[in-house]
Amino acid sequence: MEKKIFKKLFVEIGVVFLLTSLTLSLIIWILQAVNFLDIISEDGHSIATYFKFSLLNLPKIFSKILLLSFFLSLFYVLVSYDEKNQLLIYWSNGISKKKFLSKIFFFSLILVSFSFFLSFVIVPFAQDKARSFIRSSSLDFFPALIKPKQFIDTVENLTIFINKKENDRIENLILKDTSNANNIQLIIAKDGKIINENDNKYLFLYNGKIINSASKKKSTIFNFNETRFNLDKYKTKTTTTPKIQELNSFEIIDCLINLKNSKSLMKFDNFKCNNSIEKNLSQELYTRAYLPFYISLISIIVTFLILNSHNQHNYKKTKLITFLFGILFIILSQISVNFISEKTFFNYLIILVLPITIIISIYLFNIKTKFSS
Repeated sequence: MEKKIFKKLFVEIGVVFLLTSLTLSLIIWILQAVNFLDIISEDGHSIATYFKFSLLNLPKIFSKILLLSFFLSLFYVLVSYDEKNQLLIYWSNGISKKKFLSKIFFFSLILVSFSFFLSFVIVPFAQDKARSFIRSSSLDFFPALIKPKQFIDTVENLTIFINKKENDRIENLILKDTSNANNIQLIIAKDGKIINENDNKYLFLYNGKIINSASKKKSTIFNFNETRFNLDKYKTKTTTTPKIQELNSFEIIDCLINLKNSKSLMKFDNFKCNNSIEKNLSQELYTRAYLPFYISLISIIVTFLILNSHNQHNYKKTKLITFLFGILFIILSQISVNFISEKTFFNYLIILVLPITIIISIYLFNIKTKFSS
């Protein structure tokens, strides 16, 4: 009987958790997806790249709201059970409130394991994969971004100004190419057109001049009847280098160990390990490997609800205090990331806050259990 009633409880918590987390993730994802439209409108990437990049941000969003979703789900289910007198089933079957807490705590550890795997492995992989689509993407929408009487500098080392544009034909163009620092080119053309050829985009220019400005302050001018520019050789201004949240977790650990041991600086495939990023790497590792354990603390805090019945006069007050404490510790968990630094001893103090708080919470729960009816 005990296994059945706890199984029913955990299934309900799991269903509410999934519905809550998926709903919140979807809302946040839609809001972020609107911001990601800059990938098309300003950076010239394709719609396919935009959707791939956006979808691969879902694991990160889900990971961020997991703690809040679990708190809301557990709080809702326990309040619902109490108001429907379903908790009496547990007490009448000889299940103590301490045992009830231990079961909830064990259930939270399962979710801690899932959250740890998600933030430690899945999220950085998905983030790096999303960035890879930007790195390998061609500027499919770049021609559409070229607008009359505007300076267009969507891609690196290239600035374009045109006076008139009809479909793919342009008139009175000025183009500045700074890809070679020792030889900056300024091109002026009366006519031009954009052509797709063998999956490459070319800018054909007619009747113009090429002005080469060498590093020795000498300029040469050439007239041309026809020339062409391969637009695909230019890179987007979108950040293509990996960010810290996109790095492999084991590489972060290797880098931090290397820095702590004062060994020679290591070079990884995606980043350079040096002291300038040590703090950021420590904060990222703390976020991935340690924050998931706050789920267990939240499970203890919410379980304080079972110590008071909805028939008691102070139940609403208990429910409000429990809710506020849960929100407070969720906020503190996020704030604690900012206190992680290069100082190992201070970091240990920050890390100890969680287990100490868990021990105190369990102790208070046991004390209050003796006085609860």
